Amino acid sequence: MDNTNGFISGFEGIRPEFKGGVYVDISARIIGNVILEEGSSVWPMAVLRADGAPIHVERYAAILDFAFVESPEGLPVKIGEETLISHGAIIHGATIESRCLIGIGAIIMDGAVISSGSIIGAGSFVSAGAHIPPNSLVMGIPGRVVREVRQGEHDNLIHQIVSIYNKSRKYLAEKINLK
Repeated sequence: MDNTNGFISGFEGIRPEFKGGVYVDISARIIGNVILEEGSSVWPMAVLRADGAPIHVERYAAILDFAFVESPEGLPVKIGEETLISHGAIIHGATIESRCLIGIGAIIMDGAVISSGSIIGAGSFVSAGAHIPPNSLVMGIPGRVVREVRQGEHDNLIHQIVSIYNKSRKYLAEKINLK
């Protein structure tokens, strides 16, 4: 990826790595040991800071506007395949498995694991070290499992991921290189 805006930088000699077809908005800030896999996307004003441990964003995952992802010392972050990190969400030293939705403004703390297929409701807070079972709907402060994710909710998430991926292709086609 050509970075001419200075918002992508290394840390202690480790630079971010972008696999094929990644979309990173010009205003996103990406620092250090970040790996973005094929088809993943990072949207306006999102920050991924990997100056303590790696951040790995798997295929077709999307980090939306104003989200903040940090990997403090000893706590790597994983964002699983086809996962959506919504606007203003904070992921701090946590693991988010595949096909999850982290709602607008949700906070996921150190060492928490959000298992595949789960949805964390908007504004919810998942405490450090929590382990959310697969296909769980979590809501509240502190976040608690309220029920299993319904098929329609899962289908809607997949629809959103496909829509965001398709939109990222349009943004890539319109990319302007500032030189």
